Amino acid sequence: MENKWELLESSNEEREKIWRKNRTFAGDVWFRFRHKPTAIAGLVLIVALLAFAFIGPYFTKYSYSNQNLDVVNIPPRMTVYVTKDESGYLYITQSLKVLWVNRDGTLGEQLPRLREEADSSMIIFDCNGEEVGLYYGITPYLIADPETRVIYETETVWNKSYILGTDSLGRDILTRLMYGTRVSLLVAFVAVAVNLVIGIVFGGISGYAGGMVDTVMMRIVDIISTIPLTLYVILIMVLMGAGIQSIIIALGTTYWVDMARVVRGQVLSLKNQEFVMAARTIGSSTKTILLEHLIPNAMGSILVTVTMLIPSAIFMEAFLSYLGIGLQPPLASLGTMCNDATENLRTCPYQLFIPAAVICLIMFGFNFIGDGLRDALDPKLKK
Repeated sequence: MENKWELLESSNEEREKIWRKNRTFAGDVWFRFRHKPTAIAGLVLIVALLAFAFIGPYFTKYSYSNQNLDVVNIPPRMTVYVTKDESGYLYITQSLKVLWVNRDGTLGEQLPRLREEADSSMIIFDCNGEEVGLYYGITPYLIADPETRVIYETETVWNKSYILGTDSLGRDILTRLMYGTRVSLLVAFVAVAVNLVIGIVFGGISGYAGGMVDTVMMRIVDIISTIPLTLYVILIMVLMGAGIQSIIIALGTTYWVDMARVVRGQVLSLKNQEFVMAARTIGSSTKTILLEHLIPNAMGSILVTVTMLIPSAIFMEAFLSYLGIGLQPPLASLGTMCNDATENLRTCPYQLFIPAAVICLIMFGFNFIGDGLRDALDPKLKK
């Protein structure tokens, strides 16, 4: 065994050398955040949704408001009839309109109903309903073989013209989903930005001042939190009218109370620490202590609260739009799309499931990011 081991040379410098890579606070947070798979999955999901909402509309040829009543309630996957010559397919809509479908799954023109829309002199029928005369050289399309009277074979093809189908007014669901996701995210981000500013200022002053000032300010927060948000929205709509600005103002004037409570609690726990006493000793002002010492040290809890408020604001906007007191047509949001889909829920369930699935993805994405930030910003979990 003595021949298999060799003594390595060492020096005092190597003994004192720190072999672990030195990282800043932000670098350490990012290191722990990216080593949490669910947090990275949530971040990738949110980035993909942002690209879908803000970049996707530039790659579609449809508008969120244009209506085409010839293609009402067309599903993403269609059951079509194969024509006799196998040159294409025929699709029958819920309103009993016949659409030509190409072999690649794209929709063609609507075929005329000769017996209802054409001139009565064009086709003559006998008492059995069989054609005995035809004028102008127009041949009707049939979904059954006229000789054997057997319905043509059916196939299931993907709708290549409208990937996610159309709604009850013939509007492209994919395009409306892009704009709806954009509106919902925009409402959430603006509302959370307002809540962030008001909540940090109000909670910071309340926690740092303490005493009677803290008591009065917290009672104001209690009064605001006891009034239902729906009542705020109705009152604001009476004054400003329905629209996206009413929802943003309603969310901005009520959601900051949770942020204020979180900031107040953090400031109360930090204001008696040694670094705050040192700042007071050197004559730092209250503004400097709050903005440069207390708030930065409470940023971990603030960021986690923000990531939790975003999905809550999106869900509240969707709920208000679902009740019909949010955005007005033809503007689209995830809530209005769910509201419009309830009329055709039994016949076209995809119209409800698609926007509801996007809402769930947004919820999961921000909740995963919030959990990752909570673990990354917690110094007790640092290894």
